[in-house]
Amino acid sequence: MIVLTGGAGFIGSCFLWKLNNEGLKDILVVDHLDSSEKWKNLIGKQYYDYVQKDDFLNIVINRQILVKPQVIVHLGACTSTISNDANYYIKNNYEYSKILALWAFELGVPFIYASSASTYGNGEHGYNDDISNIKSLLPLNLYAFTKHMFDLWLLNNDYFGKAIGMKFFNVFGPNEYHKGDMRSVLCKNYDGVYGEGLIKLFKSYNSNYKNGDQFRDFIYVKDVVDVMYFLLKNPSKTGIFNIGTGKARTWNDVAKSIFSAVGKQKNIMYIEMPDFLKSKYQYFTEANIDNLKTVGYNKPFMQLEDSIKDYCCYLKNKSYI
Repeated sequence: MIVLTGGAGFIGSCFLWKLNNEGLKDILVVDHLDSSEKWKNLIGKQYYDYVQKDDFLNIVINRQILVKPQVIVHLGACTSTISNDANYYIKNNYEYSKILALWAFELGVPFIYASSASTYGNGEHGYNDDISNIKSLLPLNLYAFTKHMFDLWLLNNDYFGKAIGMKFFNVFGPNEYHKGDMRSVLCKNYDGVYGEGLIKLFKSYNSNYKNGDQFRDFIYVKDVVDVMYFLLKNPSKTGIFNIGTGKARTWNDVAKSIFSAVGKQKNIMYIEMPDFLKSKYQYFTEANIDNLKTVGYNKPFMQLEDSIKDYCCYLKNKSYI
């Protein structure tokens, strides 16, 4: 049995799709289904049971689970980067993760979890995923801080020999429709591009970057789940790994690719960035993926233009994988 927390979420449901495609169905999905349409991500997927996250935590704390899992994949978290509720973040992203990790270590099963590239902050200490770099990182928001706290907890307790951490960079793709303001720029702007022939991007407030030339390491969710499956099949490859393409591209590149995919002329409007975001904004991210290559992952990533073209096929009808 595979325990998959966050299994109804964006990356989680896509990973469930990947597992099903690999013939794996003995999966316990844990998530928090609420008033959003996240439940639609589970339609057509195969799994043996579903449990709400709070109920599952009680099951783990009381050691009431009847079947020993083969692996715990922990993707569940509060992923909003704009909330200021520190207590909620601590309980959901830090304390919950510690409880599951200790349970996995007690059982002697692999523990694979989601960290985040947001822990790198402004990137002043680079984007090297070597664990020796963790203590130097300076996250810019509460979400990143709580992810960083858990990385530090593993490091300080010498647990990285028992865990696999994944620092996701800018992931986009199907099944993110329920995420509201936390959807990717592609998802939020597709209707505007397709219907009005217009996309809105934030202006730059850094003289080193022109409007729209802020860089991100964009990675398609189909590539992400391929990497995750590789790590699942190689549990001895412990440590922490950047999950990105290793090649930064600009928001202008993204916009151009969307217009090309839908057959429209490029028309970009640069808008003001909210004041609260200006001090937390990353102008450049690019994953160092040497560690991933070192442990044997060598499948090429899709080109940005090809992945956006593929995603637009889903966005047109808001279809799922």
